Order: sequence, then structure tokens, then C-alpha cells
Amino acid sequence: MSLQFVDYVFTLAHLLVIGVNLFAWIWPKARKFHLYIVAITLFCWLVLGIWYGFGYCPITDWQWQVKTKLGETHLPNSFVKYYLDKLAGRDIPDTTVDVITLVSFLVAIACAIKINFFNKKKSIDAHEIF
Repeated sequence: MSLQFVDYVFTLAHLLVIGVNLFAWIWPKARKFHLYIVAITLFCWLVLGIWYGFGYCPITDWQWQVKTKLGETHLPNSFVKYYLDKLAGRDIPDTTVDVITLVSFLVAIACAIKINFFNKKKSIDAHEIF
């Protein structure tokens, strides 16, 4: 298996996790899964972050090891920064990317909490009608 393929798989994994974190709360069948992924992400960012730095992502750690073996240097701390810089074609300030990432994540969590715990429609049983 080539390192380029592994790098590609890590990129897909990153994009999938980011997409799930931001949008999976929208679909009723994905909401429970969304809560698990958000919890894992928070655990990595906050708990593992105690040892590895706030916002730690093991996928980024592994992918940066691959990218280093592929000869890439000066990798940022964040996959989101890396990818946004590539898409924008310029160096976006770390703080800007971190704020966008955190705010987006917190908005998704707020939406998930509201829809999962405060918007539940009460089901009516037949015996309640009579």
C-alpha cells in the first residue's frame, strides 16, 4: 500500500468526521451516531489534549506522520488549516481557522442538543386518546 493512498484515506477520514460533526444532527437516523462522534471529538480535543495539546486529533497526528514521510514540511497543527489553506491558495491565520472551527463545532453541538433533548415530539398512545 503506497503512502499516497494512506494519505488519501486519512484525508477522506478527516472530511467524513468533520462532515458528521457539523451536519449529522440534521438526519433523525444519524442523530445518535452524531452524538457519539461529537463525544469522541471532544474527548480527543479536551482529554487527550491535556497531554498532546488542546484540539488534539489522532487522525491528524497519523496523517502528519505519513505526510512527513512523503516529504512535506511545515505542517500546521490543524488539518482544517491545512485544507483551508490549500482551498484558498493562501495562508489563513491559525487563530482565524481555530475560531471558525470551534464556533462551527459549538453551533452544531447546540443544534444537536436542542433537537435531541428539547424538540422531541411526544408520541401519543391509543390508550391516552380514550
